Amino acid sequence: MNDVPPAPRTKRIRQLNDDFRSTFKGGRVMLTPAVISLPEAGRATIIERIKTFNDFNDVNAPYQEHDFIAFELAGSHIFVKIDYYAPDLQHGSEDPADPVKTTRVMTIMTAEEY
Repeated sequence: MNDVPPAPRTKRIRQLNDDFRSTFKGGRVMLTPAVISLPEAGRATIIERIKTFNDFNDVNAPYQEHDFIAFELAGSHIFVKIDYYAPDLQHGSEDPADPVKTTRVMTIMTAEEY
């Protein structure tokens, strides 16, 4: 991973993203139609993989915020993206490092839906 330590603000955003991703608490989780259509066991495996993911590197986390992950599962490429919205969900957050000003939305999708 990048040898330069993240700035305090980036570190805070990363921690909030890691907490949300590992617990699914602190935001909203959206599943796309292709993910919803998977068998329940497949969805459970995807969710477990997301919650335990820790393979961040310069390619999948160049800004060190841990807001995107990609992995393959049973021949399908899965993407997970965390976006930052204002609490009203009408526009982007003015400060993703502040959980009071931010609603995190995690979208779980197949690569084909991206």
